[in-house]
Amino acid sequence: MTQSPQLAALFPRAEDVPAEHRLPAEIHQDVVLVNGQLKPWNGPRQAVVSPIHLRGPDGALTPVEIGSVPQGGIAEAQEALEAAVAAYDSGRGAWPTMPVVERIACMKSFVAQMVARRREIVELIMWEIAKTLPDSEKEFDRTVEYIRASIDALRDLDNDNSRFRVVEGTIGQIRRTPLGVVLCMGPYNYPLNETFATLIPALIMGNTMVFKPPRFGVLLFQPLLEAFRSAFPPGVINMVYGKGSEIVPHLLESGKVTALTLIGSSKVADHLKKLHPKVNRLRAILGLDAKNAAIVLPDADIELAVKECLLGALSFNGQRCTALKMLIVHRSIADRFLERFVEELDKLKFGMPWDKGVSITPLPDLAKTAYMTECVEDAKAKGARVVNAGGGESSATFFHPAVVYPVAEGMKLYREEQFGPIVPVMPFDDIETALDYVITSDHGQQVSIFSASPELVGTLVDPLVNQVCRVNINCQCQRGPDVFPFTGRKDSAEGTLSVTDALRSFSIRSMIATKKTESNEALLDGIVRDRTSKFIHTGFIF
Repeated sequence: MTQSPQLAALFPRAEDVPAEHRLPAEIHQDVVLVNGQLKPWNGPRQAVVSPIHLRGPDGALTPVEIGSVPQGGIAEAQEALEAAVAAYDSGRGAWPTMPVVERIACMKSFVAQMVARRREIVELIMWEIAKTLPDSEKEFDRTVEYIRASIDALRDLDNDNSRFRVVEGTIGQIRRTPLGVVLCMGPYNYPLNETFATLIPALIMGNTMVFKPPRFGVLLFQPLLEAFRSAFPPGVINMVYGKGSEIVPHLLESGKVTALTLIGSSKVADHLKKLHPKVNRLRAILGLDAKNAAIVLPDADIELAVKECLLGALSFNGQRCTALKMLIVHRSIADRFLERFVEELDKLKFGMPWDKGVSITPLPDLAKTAYMTECVEDAKAKGARVVNAGGGESSATFFHPAVVYPVAEGMKLYREEQFGPIVPVMPFDDIETALDYVITSDHGQQVSIFSASPELVGTLVDPLVNQVCRVNINCQCQRGPDVFPFTGRKDSAEGTLSVTDALRSFSIRSMIATKKTESNEALLDGIVRDRTSKFIHTGFIF
């Protein structure tokens, strides 16, 4: 591992941290949310260490400990599970039977309290995962927008279902109902947004939750504990902390979890699903691995392709499932593409997340830096080279992005999802080579095509849409807008997430039906008139 004094010098001295971004004190979460109570915690604790290091007078780098969270175990996980099971109460609980308009009111209360804690949460995102200040603010604001869009979507969905249908002499009313107890685990790269992209729709559809925050980005949920407690009935959302390898298997082996939502590794997801005693009863909504490729054709606008690929490969240090993790460039333009790519990469600013205009920030921990180095050294040993100056150098959690060329079969970077600031570039002569890479991949989330030819793009789109779930034309891969479906084929996803799709993913269609007779019509009319059922009604939510 090549240590870089230049990268080390980017870490601040304590007095260099801007006053407005200094955390007032270490934050030690001393309560756990279970069954509607913020229970005092006196047990073991897990330190929360920032990727940001402080530079001492002698130049030594020291990681910043910003606080701690409870370190729970099986007993605490069991307590949270029992609270969620009791709150669901086999579908009879207050939350799953609550009218949609009242669940919406609870969610509005929550989001209002969340907005009031914006500054604290943004600062914690920045300190816990070293995401830039603008991107941390964007993650918070986008999450709030997602919640509000989910509220609107549920209102429209319920209104659409607030009528009876008469088909072939049968009267029916169809609505969406919750699944049961949901185990939710979010990722570190978008610890607020991607976690809430599953947690919020699961909640608002009437499910009860056991929520395990991500390893990096755990403390940022501390400011929301009171909002969760006050906005929702007891037991609707319960937090668990501790080693995932210990508590998650226990929760699934109980058989009491009805839905698993995880943003993470396909290997982990496959293992966890098999732990459930009745796998067919477990619904899985999963966002998993991706190795999204960009195919740059000979006629591509190189300036546009370089701009989009640079953003696609290195936004938030490449730590996005939608990041471009393999650039497949036609050999005839590869040298020019690489030259321009490196020139633009060299313009990126390195620094701390609060620095104005910064693009490259530290990685979450030393293990990530070590893995990046391992991938680069493996490629170099097998015939590739780092084409940009400083690429692959590191200091503590800082890693200088490396453009690696030519990447070929047999190298880690060819198939493994690097999930970090390495840009593998693979040349091709025949378009079938590029297509074969996508076809033979274990992943099938997205791909980008760069070309100005209607014939070439049209010819490529047809096979690619049967391999991935989104083909981006002359632009980077990305998730949004949130109204668009977000999913993947192969090992990249299970279930679909968008504002409306997520509501459907965490619910199931249920209906009542009866023969169309005068007596049954009178019966239904009485139920609606006297409001004796929360399911059978024709009310409209404005």
